[in-house]
Amino acid sequence: MPLAKSLTAMGRLATACLALAIIQGCASRPESNEPLVPTFQSQRVLNGVTTTPEGRVFVSYPQADGKGMQVAELDAQGQPYPFPDASWNTPQNWAPGTVGSGYVQVNSLRTGPDGKLWILDAGAPGMGQQAVKGGARLFRFDPQTRQLLQTYDLAAAVYPYSYIDDVRFNGRYAYLTDAGAPGLIVLDLQTGAVRRVLDNNNATTAMRQLRADGHAVLDTKGQPVRVHADQLEVSPDGQWLYFQPASGPMARIATRWLNDPAVSEKEIESRVELGWADTPSTGGTAIDAQGNLYTTDTDKHRILRISPEGKISTVIQDDRLVWGDALWIDRQGYLWIPASQLSRTPGFNGGRMEVQYPVWIYRLQIHAAPSPLDHP
Repeated sequence: MPLAKSLTAMGRLATACLALAIIQGCASRPESNEPLVPTFQSQRVLNGVTTTPEGRVFVSYPQADGKGMQVAELDAQGQPYPFPDASWNTPQNWAPGTVGSGYVQVNSLRTGPDGKLWILDAGAPGMGQQAVKGGARLFRFDPQTRQLLQTYDLAAAVYPYSYIDDVRFNGRYAYLTDAGAPGLIVLDLQTGAVRRVLDNNNATTAMRQLRADGHAVLDTKGQPVRVHADQLEVSPDGQWLYFQPASGPMARIATRWLNDPAVSEKEIESRVELGWADTPSTGGTAIDAQGNLYTTDTDKHRILRISPEGKISTVIQDDRLVWGDALWIDRQGYLWIPASQLSRTPGFNGGRMEVQYPVWIYRLQIHAAPSPLDHP
């Protein structure tokens, strides 16, 4: 075959393979040297993704924006279906002091070490908006039957302008961040008891300017956006909790100081290693089985790796990673990256809506196993 025709045929084959990978969202990489694999696309902003051991994919949307659906399962073609059903995802006008069975505002979701799907309701319609009484809840669903198995009411640890942001697990305990009213929440999964720690501490409060795409992040009034305690991860051995505001830096604390309700707040504060890692503005994190942390850099469109010793290196830099959000590591060693473009939405872009659709979920092979605290 002539060289020109051979190259043309190879090009068509590569294009076909890439199209197949995008449509199916499959684990196979396209026939190219491109490390960042486009996997699913969306005509809405999505900020979270998680997979089950069977390969099912669930996503969350940070803004209901009148379209209702906040949690969806994606089929092989990327078509979203509301989870657990449409009624849970139907927009509601929350009356003061009441909350129904639907979502107020889902901000994160993940498959837990028990294999169940855990969905966190921030409890407020948006950052900086007043929390709905009884709205902040952690749900545990059976992904197979779509049945609600358990609800953890977080009301006892919620302030009027709380926005419960994310959750991680450690045996009988779960740790949650409050991005609206800076602090951490410790939840006893056996008793349901909740308590706050590190309220308004420098480690949980946004002290730096949040940046994205090379400039400061501004709200609809042109004021700097402050996202307090946001990202968090637990070391694979359960001994350390890493956490930070969205603007960094990352702190850590030994979990034994958080798990014991008899430990005083003063003692907990004294045990925080503030500025353990000098992280940039961050949209999401993950941790692997060796204790390496992965963080997105929203300002420079990077994925960073932080070793257990705190050494920071760049994994990849790509202009398509616009506000890389909540990360996820699957059993095949892929890092899932929702490029949410949150920095192009009005609340993070001076009131302007400049999202360029579609919004993509990418995968990056990092050859790392997920933490045992993240997978059954």
